[in-house]
Amino acid sequence: MVDRRAAGQPLEHVLGWAEFCGLRVTVAPGVFVPRRRTEFLVEQAAALARAGDIIVDLCCGAGAIGAAVAAATDQAEVHAADIDPVAVRCARQNIAGYVYQGDLYEPLPSRLRGRVAVLVANVPYVPTREIGFLPPEARLHEPVAALDGGPDGLDVLRRVAAGAPGWLAPGGHLLIETSDRQIPPARAAFAAAGLSPRVVSSEDLGATVVLGRLPAGDDAQLRAR
Repeated sequence: MVDRRAAGQPLEHVLGWAEFCGLRVTVAPGVFVPRRRTEFLVEQAAALARAGDIIVDLCCGAGAIGAAVAAATDQAEVHAADIDPVAVRCARQNIAGYVYQGDLYEPLPSRLRGRVAVLVANVPYVPTREIGFLPPEARLHEPVAALDGGPDGLDVLRRVAAGAPGWLAPGGHLLIETSDRQIPPARAAFAAAGLSPRVVSSEDLGATVVLGRLPAGDDAQLRAR
């Protein structure tokens, strides 16, 4: 184990688990390691979730977010999806719910359409040209698909935002982690999808989250008046 760590492997891959929101999350070699700053995303999602809600964790990786939100919400029905089969195997160990393999919304069961209260996604948001500047632990030992967000880092965010209204319940929320400099285009993507965006940040964790709410029926009535 010392030799593997000295060779540059992430400590979490060497140990086989990561500490996240007080949970021990199984993490296999080659899987994205949940970051401490993402605990702020969990905090925001958990504050919106209610007992019995349907919660979806997209780009779930090892399932750390879904597991942590579920732990903070009574009787939540948790669904998670990721395109990486190794990550999905980890997520199935970490989440007491439903875990699917596939691209974003594609593997989710159709019965969830219009019923999701909280949709959370830690999408890749590093611009392609900046991947080479990441620490070796990420650059060499985590999947590029979990890091590379395209030319401006927001390719996947835009896809998730565009698809969210078809899955959210009226008044439901989409939450995505991003960076401070990406706030304006991220907000624009949420607004273009018909979501009402707002931004929250944690200086202590260096975390930024964009939240978007799907208008409920009473919202439309108020606007009509």
